[in-house]
Order: sequence, then C-alpha cells, then structure tokens
Amino acid sequence: MSLRETYHIEVLGPETDAPHEDVVRQRISVRTAGVEGAKERALGLFARARVPQRTGTPAEAVRVIDGAGTEVFRWSRYDEPG
Repeated sequence: MSLRETYHIEVLGPETDAPHEDVVRQRISVRTAGVEGAKERALGLFARARVPQRTGTPAEAVRVIDGAGTEVFRWSRYDEPG
C-alpha cells in the first residue's frame, strides 16, 4: 500500500489593490503519492484557467500547498515558454 498525501492546489488571479495579496480563484484538494502528481494536476488546471474561451481575466499563477501549509510549487504566466 502506497502512502498518499493531501495537497491543495490554488489557481490565482491578478493581485488586487493590496500588493502581495493573492486572489484565489479556484481551490481543489488532491491526494497523490507525491508532489510530482500534484504538480502535474496543478499545471493542467492552470492551462485550462488560461484558455481564451474562459470568462473573466486569465489566471496569473498556480501553487501547490502541502498538508502542513507549506507552498511546495508555484508556476506563473511568466514561467511559461515564449
């Protein structure tokens, strides 16, 4: 039996008037055997949140938070290849 951990994935929108305050537009929890599975899921959600057909402003970033509340992965629109 493999151990599975819970990770929280948050898709972030543009910052508001308060600097350095992340606006969470979508939040899900996933259970995977490791952080790599959570990263793959996060990148998939981020890609879907940035498609032109989606209403509203495109997502700015995505992050993965482990069960202890520590951010273990972050990817923003600036990290995407040109």
